[in-house]
Amino acid sequence: MSFTIFNVYRINSFPEEPYLTLDYYSSSCPSAQSIIRSEMECAVLSDPRNAAKILRLHFHDCFVQGCDGSVLLDDTITLEGEKKARPNVNSLDGFKLVDRIKNKLESECPGVVSCADLLTIAARDAVLLVGGPYWDVPVGRKDSKSASLTLAETNLPSANQDLVTLIAKFLYQGLSVTDMVALVGAHTIGMARCENFRERIYGDFPFTAEMTSFTETYLDSLKSICSDTNKGDDDNIAPMDYFTTNLFDNSFFQILLRGEGLLNSDQEMYSSLLGVQTRHLVQIYAEDAIAFFQQFSDSMVKMGNITIPDSFSDGEVRKNCRFVNT
Repeated sequence: MSFTIFNVYRINSFPEEPYLTLDYYSSSCPSAQSIIRSEMECAVLSDPRNAAKILRLHFHDCFVQGCDGSVLLDDTITLEGEKKARPNVNSLDGFKLVDRIKNKLESECPGVVSCADLLTIAARDAVLLVGGPYWDVPVGRKDSKSASLTLAETNLPSANQDLVTLIAKFLYQGLSVTDMVALVGAHTIGMARCENFRERIYGDFPFTAEMTSFTETYLDSLKSICSDTNKGDDDNIAPMDYFTTNLFDNSFFQILLRGEGLLNSDQEMYSSLLGVQTRHLVQIYAEDAIAFFQQFSDSMVKMGNITIPDSFSDGEVRKNCRFVNT
């Protein structure tokens, strides 16, 4: 497998996060990155969908309390986790893969590498392993001792939200409209559940798409796996990029140009009357894969740097990513 390398690390662009550095584990666990890469290689080789699963976990982590590993916490008697939040409950997977990587890290460097850093590095490797860009990952995050089901319910974007709401949710995290469009490009390797694209395929899909014979066949195939009302098929899945499902490239944006985006929230970026800026960005990334890769890399570093002070003052390095240390 060949990789396209875009080393676009720009930590100086984010001076508010001086505690995240490239060499944080250089002496305490120099093999950390190679361990994570090796485990991710095995996982993606066995199932390419593992790349999207880890990338989604990282995204859902960073939008709640910052990138602090809170999404990985299981419910306990004293802690309510985020896994049962509506945007997470049937969407997130990959927890066992995180456990496997963490066990390897604990064997090599006990109590050193945080779950938050593990997830951030693994997300970069996931993208790279399916043909996407490379970027340097600043590290030094701590794991939170808390989670927030409420914030998971409110902060995470959903499949049927309008463009203004989506932009607001990214701006709340300190991410620009440009960041949003680039980061949503991660859907080039994602799958969506019927529950999340039902409204789209039985709604305005024919009005945004050109409805060629191919498009009609595509829409019919989607309807064959996803009924107009829930008939036990909510968990049926379809790729958000039907053209190159397991390859990280810019074809997702080309699909949006044709009006064939699977999710309302995705197609809104190009088809919404309010999406002047987002439409222009979709056109740029559809035409120029390098521009998309460079911006995606920058935006992933920016998103990975979302933190809150509490995670550093009160955080820890969990021994098990599912539970706080006792």
